[in-house]
Amino acid sequence: MTAYLLDWGALLLRWLHVIAGIAWIGASFYFVWLDNHLQAPFDTQHTDPGVSGELWAVHGGGFYRSQKYRVAPERLPPTLHWFYWEAYTTWLSGFALLCLLYFGRAEAYLIDPAVAALTKPAAIAIALGFLAASWLIYDALCRSPLGRLDRALASVLAVLLGTEAWGLCQIFGGRGAFMLFGSSLGTIMVANVLFVIIPGQREMVRAKQKSRVPDPVYGQRGKQRSVHNTYFTLPVLFVMISNHYAMTYGASNNWLVLIAMSFAGACIRAWFVARHRPTVRSVFPAALPAVLGVVTLALVILALSPLSGLLPTSDSNAAPAVDIGRVQAIVAERCVPCHAKNPTQPGFNEAPNGLIFDSLDAMRAHFPEVQLQVASRLMPLGNLTKMTEEERSTLLTWIGNADRR
Repeated sequence: MTAYLLDWGALLLRWLHVIAGIAWIGASFYFVWLDNHLQAPFDTQHTDPGVSGELWAVHGGGFYRSQKYRVAPERLPPTLHWFYWEAYTTWLSGFALLCLLYFGRAEAYLIDPAVAALTKPAAIAIALGFLAASWLIYDALCRSPLGRLDRALASVLAVLLGTEAWGLCQIFGGRGAFMLFGSSLGTIMVANVLFVIIPGQREMVRAKQKSRVPDPVYGQRGKQRSVHNTYFTLPVLFVMISNHYAMTYGASNNWLVLIAMSFAGACIRAWFVARHRPTVRSVFPAALPAVLGVVTLALVILALSPLSGLLPTSDSNAAPAVDIGRVQAIVAERCVPCHAKNPTQPGFNEAPNGLIFDSLDAMRAHFPEVQLQVASRLMPLGNLTKMTEEERSTLLTWIGNADRR
């Protein structure tokens, strides 16, 4: 019953996380798009002189006119709409999921003894340290003199984030390392909203309420952090879905895959931003990020192909045939406790991904997935059933021989 309730808790939290994330990312994408489409006011006689640009749109059968002020309007309207609970809800639900799955079951989802022999408390402490340090270092860099040099700041951040991706993959299992990297980016994003963007907006509102001229620096800081957030978005979304694709986090050099996919996502997002800027006269500068992103994705796909050496493989081609009875015993002892109609492994309410291996024929139908998971040492999950290297080699040899027949 406990595992069943935990499954429902994870489902509801994930649902909330996705809903809030859609609202947050949608608002972020819209306002970045809006900023890049602002034009000089169409009707200057009926436009406030403080307006720096406007955008006309038609949607849902109605016309809309959006205006942006250089700093602030002369008088504040009675109602101001704020955008922050979407971000807070996304992070809170995501952190709750992280605690429920990756911390609550760190031995399965976070710790890989083949990578680093960590205790559960140590793994959780290190993970939390990464989340906090990511924000503190990032924020310090943005507030330093380097923060006034956008390109230099972006280069330094890229190097540091790449180093973090490498470090996480040297400490945790691939699935957990990827998720913690995405969580670090998500923490930076929501901290930008909580500690920089919203406080700056509140200060500007207070200034107008007290008849003071708002300091434009708050708007500049908020814009910078908002732009950073939009570039982090696609890498975070990749991490959210990566746990469904063992070929990425299970690669021998999974940190390279994580860096490359994050770079590709940032490039593609940069293309979306650049292509809408009215100041971009040439097609090439706008298309360059997209080209870099697509080329990077193509290289990752080639690198992870079965013909490459990046994914772990077995040496079953040169191995002799194995005893089928021995294989059946390995599957029954190491695989079936989780992959059964009624799993006996504690913490499992149902078979992972609905795969039931109550017979070798049932496993045979999923040879490609099983071979990848076993060769990558991703299964058994966290090696909870204590599969030995000899057993792993025997199972891979059987799969390789059977797959050739």
